[in-house]
Order: sequence, then C-alpha cells, then structure tokens
Amino acid sequence: MAENDATMADADRADIGRDFIRDIVAADLEAGRVKQVVTRFPPEPNGYLHIGHAKSICLNFGVAAEFGGRCHLRFDDTNPTKEEQEYIDAIKDDVRWLGFDWGEHLHHASDYFEQIYAWAQHLIGTGKAYVDDQSQDEIRINRGTLTEPGRDSPFRDRSVEENLDLFARMRAGEFPNGARVLRAKIDMSAGNINLRDPVLYRILHAHHPRTGTAWSIYPSYDFAHGQSDAIEHITHSICTLEFEDHRPLYEWFLDNLPVPSRPHQYEFARLNITYSVLSKRVLTELVRGGHVGGWDDPRMPTLAGLRRRGVPAAALRDFVKRIGVAKANSVVDAGMLDFTIREQLNKSAQRRMAVLRPLKVVIENYDGPGEELDAVNHPDDPAAGSRRIRFGRELYIERDDFMENPPKKFFRLSPGNEVRLRYAYFITCKEVVKDAAGEVIELHCTYDPATRGGDSPDGRKVKATMHWVSAVDAVNAEVRIYHPLFAKPDPNAADFEADLNPDSLETLFQAKLEPSISAANADEPMQFERQGYFTRDKDSTPARLVFNRTVGLRDTWAKVSAGG
Repeated sequence: MAENDATMADADRADIGRDFIRDIVAADLEAGRVKQVVTRFPPEPNGYLHIGHAKSICLNFGVAAEFGGRCHLRFDDTNPTKEEQEYIDAIKDDVRWLGFDWGEHLHHASDYFEQIYAWAQHLIGTGKAYVDDQSQDEIRINRGTLTEPGRDSPFRDRSVEENLDLFARMRAGEFPNGARVLRAKIDMSAGNINLRDPVLYRILHAHHPRTGTAWSIYPSYDFAHGQSDAIEHITHSICTLEFEDHRPLYEWFLDNLPVPSRPHQYEFARLNITYSVLSKRVLTELVRGGHVGGWDDPRMPTLAGLRRRGVPAAALRDFVKRIGVAKANSVVDAGMLDFTIREQLNKSAQRRMAVLRPLKVVIENYDGPGEELDAVNHPDDPAAGSRRIRFGRELYIERDDFMENPPKKFFRLSPGNEVRLRYAYFITCKEVVKDAAGEVIELHCTYDPATRGGDSPDGRKVKATMHWVSAVDAVNAEVRIYHPLFAKPDPNAADFEADLNPDSLETLFQAKLEPSISAANADEPMQFERQGYFTRDKDSTPARLVFNRTVGLRDTWAKVSAGG
C-alpha cells in the first residue's frame, strides 16, 4: 500500500462513527469474550469487486484497525469453473488501492481443503452426513418449500462404512459430475430450508487455479466458510443480510465439528445505489455481452471502473463512512456518491481550461504574436502556484457559450454582447460566420486592451466569464463523458438489458486543451474549469490524449440533502 494511501486510510479511521457492529466488538473486548479482534474479507474470485464490496472492505479492515486487531484477505475459491487468476489479482489490487493491507494474512479456502475434507469424514463418522445419489433436480424438489417440509432422501440411512467408502471414491474421481453429493444429515422438516440436509460436497472435474486437478470434489460455500473462519481464529465474521438465514447452519457446523475456535457471524445491510445493479451475474453479463468495454469500463460500478474514471480511493472511503452501517436495507442516491467525489476532488485537483465542443473566435483588432497571462492553479490553495497561458488573435470557446438569437436571460456571448474571457480581456461579438448549411463555424470579435487580466478600469460590469484556449498551441484530445449506465433509478436485474441507457457514453473527439494539461502527471485529476473533474484514461498516448470525466461540477446532492 502506498504511503500516502496508508496515511489517508488512517486519517479516515480516526473520526469514523459508531454503529451496531462496532458496539458489539467493543462490548466483546470489554467483557473479555475476545482478546484480539480478527475479521476477514472473503471474496469469491469469480469477477471484479464492485462498490458494494467497498463497504464490506472498509468495515472489516476498518473495525480491525480501530480496535487494534487484524483483517485477513481470504479467497473463497471453492468453485473452479467460475474462478480465474485474473480476478484474484484484480481483487488484491482493488483492496490495496482502496487503502488497506492484509500483511501476512493472505489466505484461500483451498489452503484448508485437506482439513475440510477430514471434517466431512468426521461428520460421516458421527452419522451426521451421507452420500446422496439423487440428481440436483430431485434434491431440489424433495427439499420442500417454505410451507411444506422436505422429504428424506432414499439414501439418507446408508451406513457409515458405505458413506466413507463412497466419499473416498468421489474424491478419487471415480464418478462423473453430478452423480453424487455429500449432504449433512440435519432435519428435512426444519423451518429454515438451509437446515434441510444441505449439500457439503459436489463432484466437479475442473482445473483449479491453485490446486490444479488434485481434487475432483469441492466443498460448498456454507461448509467451507465457517470452518475457514474457525481455522483462522476469526472473532467477528461480518457478512451481508442475505446470509442471515445461513447463520443457524454456520453454527451447526461449529457445534458438530472439532474446530479450533468459535467465530460468530454478524450481518449488516448491503449497499444498494440508484442507477446501478450490484449483482455479479449482471456485471458478468454486461461484460460478456459487450454492453460495456470490460470490467474496468468507467460506467461500471466496479472498483476498477471507478478507479479508471478517476474516482479517488479517499472519496469511496468517505462515501462508505457517510452511508454508515445498519441492519435495514436501503437504497442510496447516486447523487450522494457524486457529491462525495466532487468534494474530495475540489480540494486536490488543479484547475485547467479545456474546450470540449470548440467554436473558433477571431479577435479582429488584436495584432502581434500573442502574449502570456497568469492563471492560478487552485483558487483555494495559494501554495499550488500559477501557470502561464497564451492569449492570441485566434481562440476557441465552448460552442454552448454562444447563441445567435439568445433568450432574455442568456448572458454569455451573442452578437453585440460583451463578456469576460477568464484571466484575459473583455470581448464583444461583431460578426457570425456560417457554412453553406447555415451552421455557425466562426465568430469575429473585438477586445478591449484596457481590460487585461479580466478587469475594467472604468468599472463597467459584464454578466458572464467564459473559459477559452488559444488556437495556436491548443492540444487536441478525445474526451469521454459518462452518464448512468441504466436509464432508471431502480433497474430490473432480471431484465437489465431493457433498462440500459443508450446514451451512457458520450465521446467528444475534437476537444481543445491548454498545453499544460498534456504535460501533467497522468495520475493527477484535474478540474476543467466550468466542465467538471477529469482524469487521463489508460487508452491515452502522447499522440492521442484521452480524458475521462470523473464527475461534473453540478452539485445536485447538496440541494437534495438541504431539502431543495
């Protein structure tokens, strides 16, 4: 973890608020029920992490740090058909980028496969597990419903010896996929369906990223997870609310196995955010279906996508802190995330001028080779200094800053109207040049030499200040403007394609930037004045600059939070 990220993460933890999870941890420490807090973040490496995972990461690593404990990163790699090394590497990168480090405690469920297998044998030996020959469909049908009890498998009463023999042969690879499973023998009439003889192992002839072809059977998540927690002496196993109904099973395994420790599971509400779907299935289909450019497409709610878009890790940590940790599910307005990003970038991003939709301006009464003017790098940070920008006869302004026949309250450039060019002069539009199709292609203006620096010595006022770039040394760039990936605030995950926003990406190929932008550090965000916050994209090259808009300048969340 980079030193500056570590410092930022430590600063975030210093003023974090209280919540029911932290109250539980504090009470456990005070009562002596635990000596050291040990948490874990246990992702399944079957895709990239999304913003919902950021909440879990910050909670698990944050709680451990706040109470002087440690947090493990453990990969739940029990399904090799969906897991890839690419995902493992991406997850580690995301956790580090977010500002956290697991130190020596990088673990995998596959580290414990031999022990978990031995514990499965223990359950068989005590008459609490059996090999079932039913098909997957038969098991599902016989499990029953919420209102009807399940039915015992015809293989439920096999002898211990037969079960041990079949289980060993399953491991040896004698049977095809789906031929048999190992199930716990609990209660087929239990009100909680998770206790109706859950599957512990299934046959799966597949190459595993870490164990290769050493195994032909793999444990279920429910069977591997709690036992991995126990092996690592996890004290607080924190997960989202959908696992609340799994807690009785989690505890049943701990009660019936000779595990080395007794972790406890606690559930909190997962993050839901408007205009997003935080489902790995949907995110995977978005990528595989070509609806986005990859897992790190800046429209994706993945941490890789947010990072590529230019979102600072500190802004995500602050966002998670603001939404808090609760028991009840809720949906967070996406505007709150934008507000938090904007607030963070406003402090750090230097200012530059860029014209995204250029319209040429010729200053008719300006003679000479041009001149250099001073421009501040950050209006609230004198230490950021200033830079020199070139002014000359030919400029570019934003096309939206001109109207030939403006409405009454349009104060920007129009025929006969005077405006201020930032850091430069007052100009007045005198003539509009159009092409054969009647489109405006150029403006002829005059400037007032007495207004250098943007002030009038005679005290006259103008109602608009506009950004601009010099045509002589402007740098060409491609700029990508991102809008919500979904057109509805509550997209339907079951039919997500119907809710996709066809205008989620707007690409501007003729943007003009002041030269200092092309020389800037590629990792540094910038505010393009009056346009928003931007960062250089990974597609950018010296010959082809590409910038992503991280977030616009309009502060809609501030109005919402203020009741406006």
